[in-house]
Amino acid sequence: MGGISLNYLVRRLLVFFLTLWVAATLIFIIPRLAPGDPIAAMVARLTYQAGFVEDSNAIIEGWKERFGLNDPVYVQYVRYMGNLVRGDLGYAMARFPSTVSELVGRALPWTIGLVGFATLIFFTVGNLFGALLAWTKTPKLVKVMIPMSMIFTSIPPLLAGLLLLYVFGFKLRIFPQNYAYPLGAQPELTLEFILSVLYHGFLPAMAIVLVTFGYWALGMRGMMVTIEGEDYMILAQAKGLKPFYVLYRYMIRNAILPQMTALAVSIGTLVGGSVLVEVIFNYNGMGTLIFTAIREQDFNLIQGTSFILIVTSALAVLIIDLCYPLIDPRISLEGK
Repeated sequence: MGGISLNYLVRRLLVFFLTLWVAATLIFIIPRLAPGDPIAAMVARLTYQAGFVEDSNAIIEGWKERFGLNDPVYVQYVRYMGNLVRGDLGYAMARFPSTVSELVGRALPWTIGLVGFATLIFFTVGNLFGALLAWTKTPKLVKVMIPMSMIFTSIPPLLAGLLLLYVFGFKLRIFPQNYAYPLGAQPELTLEFILSVLYHGFLPAMAIVLVTFGYWALGMRGMMVTIEGEDYMILAQAKGLKPFYVLYRYMIRNAILPQMTALAVSIGTLVGGSVLVEVIFNYNGMGTLIFTAIREQDFNLIQGTSFILIVTSALAVLIIDLCYPLIDPRISLEGK
């Protein structure tokens, strides 16, 4: 299997499913440790909106029975795990009769697009800047300008988003201030709609890129420095190869592997970090959905959205791990 032994593949799959089980257990327990009652909170919101809800206690008990919240915790856990195995994430308590799968299905593509677009930019730019910082042939002016561009790395995405929104949304009015596409428009696979989505998603993506690419640049610089004195580098220089060819064929290629690993591990963090960015721009993705679920104490929606993020992160790590031999032919997993 291309350098991957069956034993290694089985062990990696076992670790993958063990990770999912532990994560699913934690996201079942943690929301229930928080004070408050999701059904009572939902009725309280209805009371606030309508002014009065008749027989509120009866409604609370009825909804608790409907969602199985009166059952013992272990019964709820067994039912929850059984539903996950079947791919059933249940109903959203605060948005019944909508299911969690329906809500996630509508929000997930937007977050994938936003985070994917941002990741492509900061991973490419960050690693390129890091390589140029470590390369001895880089002009001095470039080496001065790159560190200056990292000033936003020390601030959270929340503040970066507010700054971009204020400058380019309120003051200059170059980009829209909120939403993933114009209000009233219907999502469709047309060039006009795609350009509109990119236009609306530019500022949220830049809020993630500005505070992230510096970490990748510093990481890449560190890796480049460590391989600069390797034997194959000395051999490449002795052969008289062009400096730029040595840069991308020998230095970047050998330094990029740990960066790929770090990218896979950080995918869940990237999506989690986009929560406040999406809320600021009212972007209808997973971040906004998670924020709403926590605010409404919707157990099922919290569990469903968190589980999707965990599966995404664990799957990314598994894929990268299995693709190591393709990224670097020196790595062989046979017999490991």
